[in-house]
Amino acid sequence: MTVYLDHAATTPLRPEARAAWLEAAEALGNASSIHGPGQHARRLLEESRERLAAVLDCDAIEVVFTSGGTEAVNLAVKGLWWGREPGADAIVLPDGEHHATIDAVQWLVGEGAEVRAVPLDTHGRIGLDAFASALPGAALATALVANNEVGTVNDAAGLSAAAADAGVPLHLDAVAAFGHVPVAFQRWRGTGPSRGGLAALSVSAHKVGGPVGVGALVVSRTAKLAALVHGGGQQRGLRAGTQDVAGAAAFAVAAELAEAEREDEARRLAGLRDRLVDGIRNSVPGAQLLGDPVERVPGNAHVLFPGASGETLLFLLDRAGVAVSTGSACQAGIPEPSHVVTAMGRTDAEARQVLRFTLGRTSADDDIAAVLAALPEAVERARAASGPRPAGGS
Repeated sequence: MTVYLDHAATTPLRPEARAAWLEAAEALGNASSIHGPGQHARRLLEESRERLAAVLDCDAIEVVFTSGGTEAVNLAVKGLWWGREPGADAIVLPDGEHHATIDAVQWLVGEGAEVRAVPLDTHGRIGLDAFASALPGAALATALVANNEVGTVNDAAGLSAAAADAGVPLHLDAVAAFGHVPVAFQRWRGTGPSRGGLAALSVSAHKVGGPVGVGALVVSRTAKLAALVHGGGQQRGLRAGTQDVAGAAAFAVAAELAEAEREDEARRLAGLRDRLVDGIRNSVPGAQLLGDPVERVPGNAHVLFPGASGETLLFLLDRAGVAVSTGSACQAGIPEPSHVVTAMGRTDAEARQVLRFTLGRTSADDDIAAVLAALPEAVERARAASGPRPAGGS
């Protein structure tokens, strides 16, 4: 049986979310139709929107359901840029963002956007001063609430306040944070100027035990945001098309359960994570925990193994029945060094020598024991395959 420690990639579907999906899927009717079955579907959809909004600390009308986190990010970044003030072309982009954001911004560069990069510190944190300095006159800014690779949690309220002070609309990517740390749209938005500050926030269902293929973008009532998809005017005209009632119902249930158990799960997962990190340090010479040692997603352990290829380690652990991930992006089948790790000041070589262990709702003590039993031999073999280590470094 596989030991699954890749919950940051996707989480097991909750039984309650599956039941909600099946029940809603059996209801006949398009939520945009005005007959009885259509209105029944509409009630299910809007009830789900209200339940998700309560978890996210926003108004129901601000919740726009999408096909997942990637679409939500694209709608936020492209939509805010297309809805920008005349003469404002710059996008404030921290160095360690998810590729959904990076690739969307790079596409906009071809449309005339200018990128203002913001560096990360050695723990993968977005510096508030550097972020604020990049804001004046920008079209928009975007930032991760929690880094999806190293798990470092950023100061979302501080980033939002800086954007509000500068009058710049901000998108927060909360996909990796939701269900693990508090996510509060209205509280983070505060009472800043309506044109600037937190304008949009993205989340995804399958990160909290909901189904794959469902996400949401919270869009402030005052945000100027253009749609990506046209043809029907659903969801405030921001996302046209027949709405996924069953997906919305399952997402709402999963989100409520994740929030209800979040504090207890955070303590439990932090304990398991600390046991894993201590065991790695005691059994693997030279292993280093990356990311903020305290302000991090509770179930995240991102570890550098000097002299050992992360890709090799992944395959060796997979053969031993342990599923983890590397910290690198893999595009078109070509492994690349983690841009997050290099943004933290590490070398390209080090950025290829990392593994991300992420724990979740189904993780238990036996999983930690299994990883610690398999890891030392895997590291030894990976280091041997990589050849002799240079003196004084990796």
